[in-house]
Amino acid sequence: MKKILTLLILILLITCSKESGSDTIVSVVDATPVVANSSDTSSNNDADSTTETNTSDTSSDSESASFDRKAMLENWVNNIIIPLNEDFKTKLNSLKEETSKFKTSPNSENLKLVKEKWLIAYKSWQHIEMFDYGKAEEIYYQSKMNVYPTDSERVERNISSETYNLDNANNNDAQGFPAIDYMLFGIADTEEKIIEKFSQSDNKYISYLTNVIDKMYSVTSEVSSYWTDNKDSFISSTENTATSSINKVTNDFIFYYEKGFRANKIGIPAGVFSGTTLPDRVEGYYSKIYSKQLALEALDAVENFFSGKKFNSDIKGESLETYLNFLKSDGTDLSKSISDQFTIAKEKINSLNEDFTSQISSDNNKMLITYDEIQKGVVFLKTDMLQTLSISVDYIDADGD
Repeated sequence: MKKILTLLILILLITCSKESGSDTIVSVVDATPVVANSSDTSSNNDADSTTETNTSDTSSDSESASFDRKAMLENWVNNIIIPLNEDFKTKLNSLKEETSKFKTSPNSENLKLVKEKWLIAYKSWQHIEMFDYGKAEEIYYQSKMNVYPTDSERVERNISSETYNLDNANNNDAQGFPAIDYMLFGIADTEEKIIEKFSQSDNKYISYLTNVIDKMYSVTSEVSSYWTDNKDSFISSTENTATSSINKVTNDFIFYYEKGFRANKIGIPAGVFSGTTLPDRVEGYYSKIYSKQLALEALDAVENFFSGKKFNSDIKGESLETYLNFLKSDGTDLSKSISDQFTIAKEKINSLNEDFTSQISSDNNKMLITYDEIQKGVVFLKTDMLQTLSISVDYIDADGD
């Protein structure tokens, strides 16, 4: 009897299924007949699809919750550091070539061309001085390129004796751009006498100038090759540790802004740390016209790196600026505060005399005001930005500020 009843129920179910056509789906779960409307099933499938999408979105959101540090490193090394180093190397080579022409024909026109190439290369240097990383740190690249004021007495001793080693740290302040500044503008009172020095039959002055430039080109080639050869390992170092790429380069950047830019170019000559002005400590001291240009170029370099501006382009990639914007959660736009402070500092520098030595002598208060505005940027970068990025300072502040 039970078998007959069961058979009748199955026949009835099959009949109902055929009558309803595709509008009804029969589903059996745990041996219990369940009838579900196909439109409901479609809706459920959509819901399942939505659920899957939401799950994917959740996973995506989880991944995007971390800033793309690798993309920032790629932008830094591929679009900023390597191109800037190659550009600087090219400009140094142009300086070498003009110096060679001047050596062959030491006249006023060729001296003028050497000065022009020196200034172009010096401006280009402002854009890479901040990257004291890897090979640059290992060979004390900055110290071989831009220690000022130059030791003019040591330069003269080296020229006279012809026995010197530019790899010796004692000669760091007798080479690089400041030593060339002295040789092109300061070895005599007039241009005619300067040309006479370079025209001497013993060739001591022109030989020293050539050797200094050759050394600059040699160490620059080392640094440039390092970046090209090691860019992959640099990019892969995305972790947040004291020795990772982001932490070290960020610290180098801030150290340069605080020391190489704020202190060396403005603070020290203006007497901020000594209590008395030191006008002979300005950059470009002997040329007496370029200290302002070099300071503005340096600030441009700082701004460009902070904003991730690609070399020779207005396009910007991932950067410290976009990193801060990504992490912004309390409505405080730190990146804008930093950029605005750069603008204020630039306005103050633009108000100064072309020659900072003259500015210090005529109205040093304007130098001090400029320093104060640059110092506000130090607080934003070294305190606020590093705290936001969870990066520790890796250098010691020893200038008492």
